[in-house]
Amino acid sequence: MAGWTTLVQAETLAMALSRADLVVIDCRFTLLDPNAGEQAYQSSHLPGASYAHLERDLSDMTPSGDGRHPWPSVKQIVDRLARWGIGPTSQVIVYDDGDGAIAARLWFLLRMLGHEKVAVLDGGWAYWTALGLPVSSSPATTAALFRAQYDASKLAFDSVHLFDGDDVEAHLHTGGVLVDSRAAVRFRGEEEPLDRIAGHVPGAVNRPYSQNLVGGRFKSPMQLAEEFRTLLGANSATDVVVMCGSGVTACHNLLAMERAGFKGAGLYTGSWSGWISDVSRPIATGA
Repeated sequence: MAGWTTLVQAETLAMALSRADLVVIDCRFTLLDPNAGEQAYQSSHLPGASYAHLERDLSDMTPSGDGRHPWPSVKQIVDRLARWGIGPTSQVIVYDDGDGAIAARLWFLLRMLGHEKVAVLDGGWAYWTALGLPVSSSPATTAALFRAQYDASKLAFDSVHLFDGDDVEAHLHTGGVLVDSRAAVRFRGEEEPLDRIAGHVPGAVNRPYSQNLVGGRFKSPMQLAEEFRTLLGANSATDVVVMCGSGVTACHNLLAMERAGFKGAGLYTGSWSGWISDVSRPIATGA
């Protein structure tokens, strides 16, 4: 059975909710109130959906120096997959409040484990409910039959696509492209609501992830392709590393690039909050 690998439209998903291989994960989260997303899920969610908490499930908050949302270990994410009932053949659908910025994190996590059949619900919860599509307040029930199918001892995240600060410095030194996904005012260092130092990595270019959207939904693949071709020039996707504040919303640009046919870019997992944890690293401001 064919699968969805980047986006799925709400109207299409609504007709497929009874698929036996379908696993839906609610990723709603807000930095201002880390409990709000889970509370919203408990009140109402897509039928059959489980909940993934950004900091408890999609990050390993124990390390220091790896940014505000450190990349989880293989064991941690595999344990979560078992709890959610995700197996190697599952069609996974992830969603958040609307823009896909949090859901894209889980999309990329699964991709780095080699799971292809995972897609973000375009427009998320906001568009789903605007259409009056089915919702539920019942907790998800999974048989948890998949634990043995994902053996953490035999898996490793695709390290080719995951970069730390030293990797990023080497990447820039050899002419690679570093795309910062934060808002322009944060990139320029004019505002910094989350991290202790404002600015950006010298040599980075700015493409706020919000530029991938129009009316709360993703632009067409054709429009995205035109914009990324302009941004990257003669560079290919494999010449690109994306970052943001903590390695979360950068995944939105990775999703948009793949949607546009630019597959193979990497992620700076620590991103800006990881970069500034080393006081010896240079900082730039302005455009």
